[in-house]
Amino acid sequence: MPKVSIIVPVYNAEAVLRRCVDSILAQEFRDFELLLMDDGSKDSSGAICDEYASMDGRVRVVHKENSGVSDTRNQALDMARGEYIQFLDADDWIVPEATRLFVYHIETSHADMVIADFYRVVGDRISRKGSIEEEGLITRNEFADYMAKSPADYYYGVIWNKFFRRDLIESFGLRMDASLKWCEDFIFNLEYLLHVENVYVLRVPVYYYVKTEGSLVQQGMKIGKIVQMKLNVIEYYNRFYEKIYDEYEYAQKRPEIYSFLIDYAHDDGAIPGLPGTKKLGEERVLVSQEPQVSSCWERMYYEQRMLDRIIRTASQQYGLDPRDLKLFLYLRTFGHIGTMQEAADYVGLSPMLLAALIERLAFRGYVKLEFGKPATAELTPQAKPVVDTLDLGLKDLEESELENMDEDVEKIYQEARALAAGNLRKKLER
Repeated sequence: MPKVSIIVPVYNAEAVLRRCVDSILAQEFRDFELLLMDDGSKDSSGAICDEYASMDGRVRVVHKENSGVSDTRNQALDMARGEYIQFLDADDWIVPEATRLFVYHIETSHADMVIADFYRVVGDRISRKGSIEEEGLITRNEFADYMAKSPADYYYGVIWNKFFRRDLIESFGLRMDASLKWCEDFIFNLEYLLHVENVYVLRVPVYYYVKTEGSLVQQGMKIGKIVQMKLNVIEYYNRFYEKIYDEYEYAQKRPEIYSFLIDYAHDDGAIPGLPGTKKLGEERVLVSQEPQVSSCWERMYYEQRMLDRIIRTASQQYGLDPRDLKLFLYLRTFGHIGTMQEAADYVGLSPMLLAALIERLAFRGYVKLEFGKPATAELTPQAKPVVDTLDLGLKDLEESELENMDEDVEKIYQEARALAAGNLRKKLER
């Protein structure tokens, strides 16, 4: 059985569907099934789904009569076989490390749900979105406290920036409310949260969200029905907090909880010129050129670009400078600082600036300074989650290099790499 079931409802998405599916099939984590649910599309979306199923055995396609996104997701949940559930919309896409990070953090932290940052896409501009600033495991009530402060934020309301345990979904018979046309994702999240103990907050933007749907009025719904539906959602939100908090806590937090009455769903678009807004593509480490001459430079170039991607992801996740993380890698590899000049060259700073960086990391608790002759530094236990994330990325880098090699070739390659590293070290020591 696959580890993850990835569910994508598809309706008349021929213009964007390939981008979505390609991003899923390009995931660094490979043990998943992809459920493409063709919800009665009238364009070529169904044929595109079938094309992918013929190329990759992990893709399962369902062609069904149009019944709406919630019922379509419910039918996919009935079919899903994975241990975990991940959702995408057909006009969006994900970064290559998305599923790997979700699986790693839900399993290592023993969380019941993972929630991640995302990119809001408007044309060729993006902005990063996230509402909880600290990475790590928090309790359900702590998560509820955060949500009460910004109840209508897309970060909390949508399902595609979250990672769910299927056993919890099935144990409590959780499904989307197909009668709703607004906030059905949010209701599902609230239902799920009633049954969890903790949530892992992942401070990495793993999802690209493109808002394309029209308003409820544009969809032809009458104003009276819209108002009643929204009041029902608000009442459900209120009941959720009555179940989470005791009577005293609920009374204290009622003003925040009732703020949902006036807030409604928002995602704060990506407006050019505002702080944090970037041109699409600038946020990722990409490679586009094919080498004209194959040599050791080619391998070194690709390895360095992969390392840059690993460092950038960890930088986003923990709010550290990329040079901090290069020092982490240096200390992870060698255990301590040999000479300040050598470490400074590795990090890309002068020895004086490296000393300032080490002092700053020591102040934040990541590095332990030893004031001997010479003074040196080593990583503290507080740095372990960061190092584990870097190690996970490096493990993926190595697995990517070894892909499609049989055991004999892999063994020869590993031995040759170790011998080459030793030869280079000897050369540099002379």
